[in-house]
Amino acid sequence: MIQRVNEASVRVDDREVSRIGRGLLVLLGVEKGDGEEAAATLAKKIAEMRIFEDDSGRMNLSVRDVAGEALVVSQFTLCADLRKGRRPSFEPAAPPDEARELCRRFAELLRSYDVPVREGVFGAHMHVALTNNGPVTFTINQTVP
Repeated sequence: MIQRVNEASVRVDDREVSRIGRGLLVLLGVEKGDGEEAAATLAKKIAEMRIFEDDSGRMNLSVRDVAGEALVVSQFTLCADLRKGRRPSFEPAAPPDEARELCRRFAELLRSYDVPVREGVFGAHMHVALTNNGPVTFTINQTVP
């Protein structure tokens, strides 16, 4: 899930661990079967998505075009299966060690597109604060072209 923000931050145990200004908050859920190819495709897509407004007010600029930043926060709850019952099943989520490595790799790949990237703390109870700009929010499911 990508949110266009004026600012965003992450706190863990009452301590700020990451902060960005104008840019993108990327909430990243890693599912079983996700791998390097999916991370690379997603990083490129996010770096190039034209979701910032140009001088005419049209969504025509990328995060790179506006010299924006990205805050990447792992969020396994995005992988929840809610089809049965009232309690979410997290069966689709990748095991923590695999998810941690793929989140790290995704952030590295996004940096390779000249996007400054800050990160949350994998597996920690985080408090994420943001000022959504728009609001503009997109959900990307990498398994769908």
